[in-house]
Amino acid sequence: MPVPHHPAGSGAIAVRVEQLTRVYGGDGQPVTALGGVDAAFARGTFTAVMGPSGSGKSTLLQSAAGLDRPTSGRVWVGATELSQLSETALTKLRRTEIGFVFQAFNLIGALTVEENILLPLRLSKVRPDRRWIAEVVDRVGLGERLKHRPAALSGGQQQRVAIARALAMRPKVIFCDEPTGALDTQTAAEVLALLRAVVTDQGQTVIMVTHDPVAASYADRVMVLADGRIVRDMPQLGANRIAEELASLGRARAVRS
Repeated sequence: MPVPHHPAGSGAIAVRVEQLTRVYGGDGQPVTALGGVDAAFARGTFTAVMGPSGSGKSTLLQSAAGLDRPTSGRVWVGATELSQLSETALTKLRRTEIGFVFQAFNLIGALTVEENILLPLRLSKVRPDRRWIAEVVDRVGLGERLKHRPAALSGGQQQRVAIARALAMRPKVIFCDEPTGALDTQTAAEVLALLRAVVTDQGQTVIMVTHDPVAASYADRVMVLADGRIVRDMPQLGANRIAEELASLGRARAVRS
């Protein structure tokens, strides 16, 4: 089991949400996915966001990453408040300040591994820092695969490409939505170890939605949502304790219903 890492850090905040609310379906019966969430994520930390299906965890991730506009409330990435940005400015910020790693990899099949990694830089018209890109490629262990296309890679290798792509711009924060959900146990462990390493060694900030207590055990902090609200916010306690906390929460919700 991974050893918890508690970064000393400067305490600077990478992402903050204030009274974040997201309501879907204005007509008929609206559904509240987030009900006034307040949270802050310190720079150089790894947070796992958990909760039952429909708890609002993916909505929180998408709102914090600027992929979805909240119904009300505010989001900051670094010192930038997202609600103040135009769509053009928000797109630019997502390309330069935010990295994404999703379960589906979202690689471009017609591009090589190297071209996929460099794509955010190309879209932003930023000259690649070749030393940094070489370090990223070395870290994900795909130096011999740069000219291959995604179809020639295993699922784990494709996810490593996605992580390298997310790191290429040196973003302020990396958002991950179930990044190991499509991977076998061994490959998932390798991907999680890589995410852990970019936090510990590079001072990156990672916010990861997961349903898996083992995946959450790689984080510094575990935040649990239920019914659109944060119901637990705790240091990483190990996979068994995390599973116990989730089971306890499930029993309590069953009693209330």
